[in-house]
Amino acid sequence: MLSERLRNLFRGQSVNEPGGILSPGSPSSSRTRLHQSQAEVISTRTSRALEQFFEYIRGQAGLSLLDLGGATQQNIDFITNLGHRITTQSFLQTLDETFGSEDISEQANPGRIEYFLEHALNFPEYNFDGVLVWDVLQYLSAPLLNATLNRLYRTLRPGSYLLAFFHASDKIADVPACNFRIQDPSTLVLAQHGTRRQAQSFNNRNLEKLFVNFESVKFFLTRESLREVIVRR
Repeated sequence: MLSERLRNLFRGQSVNEPGGILSPGSPSSSRTRLHQSQAEVISTRTSRALEQFFEYIRGQAGLSLLDLGGATQQNIDFITNLGHRITTQSFLQTLDETFGSEDISEQANPGRIEYFLEHALNFPEYNFDGVLVWDVLQYLSAPLLNATLNRLYRTLRPGSYLLAFFHASDKIADVPACNFRIQDPSTLVLAQHGTRRQAQSFNNRNLEKLFVNFESVKFFLTRESLREVIVRR
C-alpha cells in the first residue's frame, strides 16, 4: 500500500503549483523538477517538431495546452503571450513519488497505475488542444505507457496535436535528463541535470504501433539522436 505521506502529498494542489492552470496574466510557480545534486548543463538546439507544433496552431487564440514538464516560467510566459492557456503537470515527479525512481517493476501494478493516472492526468475528456509531452514517455514500462497514452487520448480534442521526444539509440540505458524550455517557436533551451534510466527503447516502427489509435504520426530525427514525434489526435 502507498504510505499516508504519499497520499497527503497529492492533496490540495493550488492552481499556481504544478498541475495548476495558468492563463495570460496569471501568477505562476517557479518550481521545476531538478535533481538538486546535479549541476545544470545548458544547451540550445533547433527543433523541427516544435516548429511544426506551433505552425499547426498558428492563427488561433484561446487554446488550452498541457505541459508535462512541470511549471517552467519560460514556457508559461511563451504560451500565455501567444494568447493561450497552459496547464502544467510535474509528470516525472509524480511518477517517482508513486513508483520510485529506480525499479520499474511496480509500473505494472494495476492499482498503482490507476492511482498514478488519477494524480498525474486527472483531466476531463476533450479538455486540451495540444500537449507538450517532451521526453517523459520513454521512462514508462509498457503497461503504464499504454495506460498513459489512453488517458492522454481521452483528454485531447479531435484534431489536436501531441509533441514527444524519444532517444533514438537502443545501445544506452541511461539518457540525459533534461528540462525543455521554449526560446522561440523553433528553438529549445535544454537544461540537463544528470541522466535517467529508460524503461525501453523506441524506433519508428514501434512508435507507430504505440500511437495506433491516433490519426497520424510524423517523425524528425536530430543530430543528437533524439527522435522528435508529432502526433495528431
